[in-house]
Amino acid sequence: MDKLYVIAVCDDEEKELDEIESFLARYQEKNKEAEFKMERFTSGEALVQRAREENYTPDILLLDIFMPGKTGIEAAEDMRELGFSMPIVFFTTSTEYALKAYGVDAVQYLVKPLGQECFFHAMDSAIQQVSRKKESQIAVKISGGLRQIWPDDIIYCESQKNYQVLYLFSEKLKIRMTTGNLWEILKEYSQFRRCGRAFILNHRGVHSPMLAS
Repeated sequence: MDKLYVIAVCDDEEKELDEIESFLARYQEKNKEAEFKMERFTSGEALVQRAREENYTPDILLLDIFMPGKTGIEAAEDMRELGFSMPIVFFTTSTEYALKAYGVDAVQYLVKPLGQECFFHAMDSAIQQVSRKKESQIAVKISGGLRQIWPDDIIYCESQKNYQVLYLFSEKLKIRMTTGNLWEILKEYSQFRRCGRAFILNHRGVHSPMLAS
């Protein structure tokens, strides 16, 4: 299998989580080139807390809207405020929150009871969005011209006056750009976090075994 996708599913009803897991298993059979790992959450608070405390970054969020405590919409808003940009799919028994759902850039808004065809279509859209972000290179200007780099190769970025130093796994690049302009590019990738005014961290890179030494 070429790619592992982590799917966070948040619903306060265990039977609904079981149904999503069943749909996802069938979707896996249809897409054997990838692997899908489902992680369950029974409240919006639990999801947001893990994201805040552990930099938990699933590839896709599937959120029920009507839950005790924090609603799915509120959980999605919190995730966006934390800087996460992964695709979000909402599912609920009512269409009344559709407009708010798209306010957090939701990929799809599905009305229960869920149908397999609608679920598969939503997953296709979400996977396409994830793939576009992960596979796209970014162009940065270095001395001598433009350089194409993969965002996942960046461990962290440090501001040094009018320059940014990009620490990659294999080298270090110095580019003339403000931290704000660089952040506008990198914030589209959910693994990056801005830390104060001087640093942008790739939390996946920071915790990489390659850096353990």
